[in-house]
Amino acid sequence: MKYDHKSIENKWQKYWLDNKTFKVEVDEKKPKYYVLDMFPYPSGAGLHVGHVEGYTATDIMARYMRQKGYNVLHPMGWDSFGLPAEQYAVRTGTHPRVTTQKNIDTFRKQLRSLGFSYDWDREMATSDPNYYKWTQWIFTILYKQGLAYEAEMMVNYCPALGTVLANEEVENGRAKEGGHAIERRPLKQWILKITAYAERLIQDLDLVDWPESLKKLQINWIGKSEGALIDFPVKGEKETITVFTTRPDTLFGATYMVIAPEHPLVEKITTDNQKAKVVAYKKATAAKSDLDRTELNKSKTGVFTGAYARNPATNKEIPIWISDFVLMGYGTGAIMSVPGHDERDFAFAKQFELPIVPVFDPDLDKHPELIPQESDSKTHREKVLAGRVCWTGDGLCINSKNPEISLEGLDTEKAKERITVWLETKGYGKRHITYKLRDWLFSRQRYWGEPFPILHLADGTIRVLGEDELPLLPPEIEDYKPSGDGQSPLAKVFEWVNIVDPKSKQKAKRETNTMPQWAGSCWYYLRFCDPHNSKKAWDKNVERYWNSVDLYVGGVEHAVLHLLYARFWHKVLFDCGLVTNPEPFKSLRNQGLIVARSYQKANGVYVAPEDVIEKEGKYFHRETNEPLTSQIEKMSKSKLNGITPDEIIEEYGADSLRMYEMFMGPLEKEKIWNTDAVNGCKRFLTRFFEMATSEKVTEEEHLEGLKLGHRLLDGVTKDFEAMQFNTAIAKMMEFINDFTKLPTYPKSVVRTATQLLMPLAPHVAEEIWHHLGYRESLSYTPYPEVIQKYLEDETMTYVVQVNGKLRGRFELPKDQTQEVVMSAAKKHQLIAKYIDGQTIEKVIFVPNKLLNIVIKA
Repeated sequence: MKYDHKSIENKWQKYWLDNKTFKVEVDEKKPKYYVLDMFPYPSGAGLHVGHVEGYTATDIMARYMRQKGYNVLHPMGWDSFGLPAEQYAVRTGTHPRVTTQKNIDTFRKQLRSLGFSYDWDREMATSDPNYYKWTQWIFTILYKQGLAYEAEMMVNYCPALGTVLANEEVENGRAKEGGHAIERRPLKQWILKITAYAERLIQDLDLVDWPESLKKLQINWIGKSEGALIDFPVKGEKETITVFTTRPDTLFGATYMVIAPEHPLVEKITTDNQKAKVVAYKKATAAKSDLDRTELNKSKTGVFTGAYARNPATNKEIPIWISDFVLMGYGTGAIMSVPGHDERDFAFAKQFELPIVPVFDPDLDKHPELIPQESDSKTHREKVLAGRVCWTGDGLCINSKNPEISLEGLDTEKAKERITVWLETKGYGKRHITYKLRDWLFSRQRYWGEPFPILHLADGTIRVLGEDELPLLPPEIEDYKPSGDGQSPLAKVFEWVNIVDPKSKQKAKRETNTMPQWAGSCWYYLRFCDPHNSKKAWDKNVERYWNSVDLYVGGVEHAVLHLLYARFWHKVLFDCGLVTNPEPFKSLRNQGLIVARSYQKANGVYVAPEDVIEKEGKYFHRETNEPLTSQIEKMSKSKLNGITPDEIIEEYGADSLRMYEMFMGPLEKEKIWNTDAVNGCKRFLTRFFEMATSEKVTEEEHLEGLKLGHRLLDGVTKDFEAMQFNTAIAKMMEFINDFTKLPTYPKSVVRTATQLLMPLAPHVAEEIWHHLGYRESLSYTPYPEVIQKYLEDETMTYVVQVNGKLRGRFELPKDQTQEVVMSAAKKHQLIAKYIDGQTIEKVIFVPNKLLNIVIKA
């Protein structure tokens, strides 16, 4: 039979859809397995082959676990709110709902063409009111728990986009979406108190099976620091400036202070002769993003306020400066500066000629890497003690005593403890733990997002809407452009904003900000468990059965924020008794990036691959012969290097594409796309199909075939369990090479091999299964069992040494005695010449492995 991928794939995709093959319900009699892809945003560009990698990996595991007897939940839906659809609406006047639905239809068609075994009855979109009703409901829970509040904050505002952007959405002072300039301005925003869960977000990582590198990213983002709060009295004022430091042992070396330009004390403590400089500096700072301000390599800037504080350890007056690298939203908005032992403080002190007092005698033996190559230990130590260079390593305390306390000669840990006790005793400070994590800025000035279920009442109070008032729908509008004054397009719809509250009878205004795109993707895995429930977000018994997610797969770009936000929401729901487990995602894997070669003209214009020719390793335009530059880059429509799955499926088939995506390398590694290489997987599937439908398939079994089959089963099963799909495919290719050399093909082995192929290439596997005479779908056929005896060799290779040197090897039936092996060695032509006529002093024998003959010298 000929392998016709088009007819086979169309046939089985229709069969699975018509028969709802992958529809699943709660079944308490079976163990569950919940496998989930990270929610895709349905962009207008559609899928490219880079997206397919993760979806294929989860589908392999879903199909494998069904065969293993698990009740598998494998859903798909759409993260369909967001800025790109709204920007398209602004440009074209097309309602975001129309654009989004069109994109969803494209994505769905592409995913179905790949044969993914989703339960399409559970499909949902975050922009569907039946879904975001419950997103709004979860917000009301956060509000009632005191975890949602309003505050005026300095934010990244993009006038061109008309919305606030998170720090992560800004790069080099410009919006990542469109490259527009941003400005810093104060706006009243809704904020979620994620910091209340900072410690649990760290500790509970011990409960999950995630890559250690990913856990570290989360821990570093949360940024737990243990140290002390220290109060510095301001000269001539009643106020004190409080700083947090992880190094209270360096307090004696604090020679100046720096506070954020936005610090509330700046205006009060600034002297008249410094006021103009301070005002100008604050204005310049307001135009910078937090990321720009904290860039380590930027030049240090600052202004002296004219005010002084008192160092509680030295009792000396130290100057108070403002600088943009200190942020009001981090810590206390103030730092004590120890230039002798901090590179940034040292650079600042040198630039502005501030005092440098070393408080450590450096341990040069422990930190030889900190000694410059052009200097010797003695000279470098002298420079440190003179305050001429900064020392960031360990050492023993010096210059660290006053009449009440001495740290002299103590190491870092002992000095930290002693100074902290002294600070607490004297009322100058206390122990403290802080986190780099900031509360979550949750407002967006957009139309295409979830409206907040909030009413601002005339008496100044706030009322959250009840469940019976949800979903709160946005008004239908034609003008999606931002208002220009920092408000969302909703603010322009007077009759929607201004109402009489039906419950309090007061005049009220609706909240006109909308939620960020993150909101809908924070909890979608829960709704998938019970997507059609109109009375609850999910039934408690259904949630208890399905959660947590057993395997979650997605891109590393979501390794921090999406996972952090989802875990935060989940923990709030857990504390409220609404979910069963404290963590949403039990096991998580990131797929590596698939990159592709792009080509550019001298003017930077990208050229499509089909317009490129290669000559001796160089690239030229096919028509103009213009030389082109080339580099490997992330796939992108704008770079013309994004390969759509549609064109690959048309030429090679979905099964070949799936196989190639997995064969390229380990799932988590970056890979380079090569369209020509897909044909190798097509050839393999053709050979497999021809083998399985050959007249050589027979009911009769033979040992060699069974051994090949069970060794394949054992190896591929282990690879599936470890998600090492590339090596599983390599084993299948080796199997075909060996199996097709046999005179006949035992049907039982063909059956087993087909079951192993199914998770990887389901269409052709189903077709072969049908050809073999089985009428039920292969999807739920019980997974075959390995028979151990077929994994064992009947013969063993014996290595023979003479006086420890290899002299030959031969095969014998396993479990032979020393005498039998010795007899064979004496008859072996290569070995015999070394022992004939020699006196054998000793024989070392390792059964089934080694014979070492020791002869007299």
